[in-house]
Amino acid sequence: MPFATAIDFIPLWLLLGTIVIVVLSVEAGYQLGGYRRRRSEQEKEVPVGSIVAATIGLLAFMLAFTFGLAVTRFEARRQVVVDEANAIGTTFLRAGLLPDHRGPKVRKLLREYVDVRLEAIKPGKLEAALQRSGELQRLLWAEAEAVGVKHSGSITVGLFLQSLNSTIDLHVTRVQVAIRNRIPGVVWAVLYLITILTMAGVGYHSGLTRTTRSLAIVVLAVTFSAIMLLIADLDRPQEGLLRVGQQALIDLRNTMNEQD
Repeated sequence: MPFATAIDFIPLWLLLGTIVIVVLSVEAGYQLGGYRRRRSEQEKEVPVGSIVAATIGLLAFMLAFTFGLAVTRFEARRQVVVDEANAIGTTFLRAGLLPDHRGPKVRKLLREYVDVRLEAIKPGKLEAALQRSGELQRLLWAEAEAVGVKHSGSITVGLFLQSLNSTIDLHVTRVQVAIRNRIPGVVWAVLYLITILTMAGVGYHSGLTRTTRSLAIVVLAVTFSAIMLLIADLDRPQEGLLRVGQQALIDLRNTMNEQD
């Protein structure tokens, strides 16, 4: 998988294993707390409770921070699809004004370019689509250079070159925002580490205070697992239930086809 982070190699459904991680962490802490209670009477319950509350607050902050990163990237991916569709549409319209009958050829290349962009969102098609996008950009720019050299003083040609340049630039932006700009693996590692330590702290405090095990731990485990799964889903552009809609490009392709 190109530009993948370490967690991308874990299927989304397998992240439900966070439930097991949380439950085991609580149980390990509970056993340790019970052991410490039997072996030592010096450890006070109140300081431990304060420490556990502080770690829960830190975990909540990390979850909010990571969720915010994922949502920001998701919204950026949605916006860049609209921007790219607008840039390609403008280039397509201006291509019709090109001299030397170059417009039909340029428009044909742009139609294929939109099809390739839509193909890129399909699983397993990304790498080939990116390669073909680069090839089409070079063909389009070759046409632009040829007409630009011959009609260097034309305002129409200048406007076409400007919009084509924006289209190419937005390709780079989309690759950066949608594929490379991901939640770093170190953030995931720290988030899971804090989760394990916090849940172990909750169990430790329960064991220390002789609190019986509660089914509320299962609710806690499911909740954390669901949040982790949601964050991972938001962060993966080609997997999961939360996908960026491509309707702007689909509408553009339909409009292009109507102008055949």
